[in-house]
Amino acid sequence: MMEHVKSYYAASANAHAPYPTLTESLECDVCVVGGGYTGLSSALHLVEQGYNVVLLEAARIGFGASGRNGGQIVNSYSRDIDVIEARYGAQTARMLGSMMFEGAQIIRDRIARYDIQCDYRQGGLFVALNRKQYLGLIEQKANWERYGNNQLELLDADKVRDEIASNRYSGALLDHSGGHIHPLNLALGEAEAIRLQGGRIFEQSAVVKIEHGQPAVVKTDKGQVKARFVIVAGNAYLGSKLEPALARRSMPCGTQVVTTEPLDADVAASLLPNNYCVEDCNYLLDYYRLTADNRLLYGGGVVYGARDPHDIDRLIMPKLLKTFPQLKGVKIDYRWTGNFLLTLSRMPQFGRLENNIYYMQGDSGHGVTCTHLAGKLIAEALRGDAERFDAFATLPHYPFPGGRSFQIPFTAMGAAYYSLRDRLGV
Repeated sequence: MMEHVKSYYAASANAHAPYPTLTESLECDVCVVGGGYTGLSSALHLVEQGYNVVLLEAARIGFGASGRNGGQIVNSYSRDIDVIEARYGAQTARMLGSMMFEGAQIIRDRIARYDIQCDYRQGGLFVALNRKQYLGLIEQKANWERYGNNQLELLDADKVRDEIASNRYSGALLDHSGGHIHPLNLALGEAEAIRLQGGRIFEQSAVVKIEHGQPAVVKTDKGQVKARFVIVAGNAYLGSKLEPALARRSMPCGTQVVTTEPLDADVAASLLPNNYCVEDCNYLLDYYRLTADNRLLYGGGVVYGARDPHDIDRLIMPKLLKTFPQLKGVKIDYRWTGNFLLTLSRMPQFGRLENNIYYMQGDSGHGVTCTHLAGKLIAEALRGDAERFDAFATLPHYPFPGGRSFQIPFTAMGAAYYSLRDRLGV
């Protein structure tokens, strides 16, 4: 059996009973493969609309990136609207731009509607490490305001020091519509909402085969599900054998996270007085925030090829102490890695393998909000209104050059290039 990794989130998760393993043959309207945010959001939107839904998870709900991430609600996509406009044209940009801030609102609505206890706090900071990045934040603010976000505030170097007890930053953009959460508790709360709405969830039920057809048949080792529609939502934890076409278009990458011992309340408040979450503007960015029990949670770095490094402290602690040297000597209570799914374009990949088999994957580090949007779009598509889903589905899905055998060295070369750009500030 696969259990949650030994993370701070698993240790502080809300009490929850495990879901059963599939041991029978079922029929339903929609079978969802994957119990992370993409699958949970899809299932919840669908059961709310009256669909008979079965969700299959290979391990535990929130086992993958959804239960291990930095817990930040960050708007837009991994490629922002200026890149989308330049790359895909004005019409696509208008459509995708109209959805840039919807995922965050879906999360807030879910928390309120189902009373999900996940330590939600409002507000997130994008911080600049140099003048060039600060000018980029000015441009980002203008671009986001063009698409309707009127909750943005630009901070100069003096004002950002009022928000973060660090001398590293030359400015920041405060997005009051961003925020942070306990991500595993959000996933568990959404799963419970699905159950309460009549959806059926099975854990420890890895899918071994999807037989395409009408209906499709989704098979596990001990059972199967016949469904009118299938949603493949495994993302970085789908593997390469179940649907190889999806694997060729994406690559799992790892990020590392540490969480300190609980800090004195006054120390925690001194670090981030308004309890905003923070991410910097580097290509290989750092991100951090306070937890509900006054720990500093700090993450960063990218390990290509989904390897789990054994020296997380060596990778993260220099970054943490460069940001907050006043924490020298602090004890780390938890350290873990998690995988996210990277695409060559850095844009999410939505589409169809057959008329009744859909997939959503590859949020490329922006998964918390984009996955929640994805669930709403797939529910729209299944009821016959696919315009917004197809705005993503029509984007080109490029395979990585050289196939899977060359993915890791190719992308590692890119990481080295971007790391050099970060260090040079260009």
